[in-house]
Amino acid sequence: MLTVENLEVVYNDVVLVLRGISLEVGDGQIVALLGANGAGKTTTLRSITGLLDVHEGDITKGEITFKGDEITEALPSKIVEMGISQVMEGRRIFAEMTVDDNLRAGAYVNSNRAGYKASYDRVMGLFPRLKERRSATAGYLSGGEQQMLAIGRALMQDPKLMILDEPSLGLAPLLVQEVRDIIVQINEQGTAVLLIEQNANMALSIAHHGYIMETGKMVMDGDPQKLLKDDDVKEFYLGLHASGEKKSFRDVKHYKRRKRWLS
Repeated sequence: MLTVENLEVVYNDVVLVLRGISLEVGDGQIVALLGANGAGKTTTLRSITGLLDVHEGDITKGEITFKGDEITEALPSKIVEMGISQVMEGRRIFAEMTVDDNLRAGAYVNSNRAGYKASYDRVMGLFPRLKERRSATAGYLSGGEQQMLAIGRALMQDPKLMILDEPSLGLAPLLVQEVRDIIVQINEQGTAVLLIEQNANMALSIAHHGYIMETGKMVMDGDPQKLLKDDDVKEFYLGLHASGEKKSFRDVKHYKRRKRWLS
């Protein structure tokens, strides 16, 4: 469904951020993209969704295709119309508007009355809490409810591919589990998902394929369960030493000086 091939991105004509990355999202798949802060995950998202220009970034090499059509230089509005929606880091809801108004705003490419109703009913089925708070001002929702609203707003476009940028960020463990389950339901209903996360346990537990980025490069990819068993993944993302002993991030900073990813 989505193919990114040998992509390079430069910011402000100077800073090389992505260094020839490649990834694929198959039809009906959940694909996890993991990496620490600064690895290049959000830049990858912006490249796919056409928002690099806003941040003074340029694709200098490579190609992005969606369902066989090249979208490397496509406008963000065109990319949305083609069936890609995104949930940005930090939710980015319209705080002064009601829940229903946020959902209506998300449906601007889904103007068919029957299509709008089907999407709205889908969102209400996935998020009963939003159904209870349809008339509430979005800014007064809890953090978990705002994340649900951000996902619901993206679903109103009836996307073929949904990209989620750090959906678990800032949420309590029980809410992370709830968001995880919702992502699975969305996928089971026929929407492919590209999940950009630092929470390796959550992301790899539901993914069909996983990628790991470091300093703008793909350093590992493969079966999610195999990635979870990898010593470097366990040490850096899960805080576990090879022996299974838990360690703090401070104790594993030497990870960046070790280059065993591709051995």
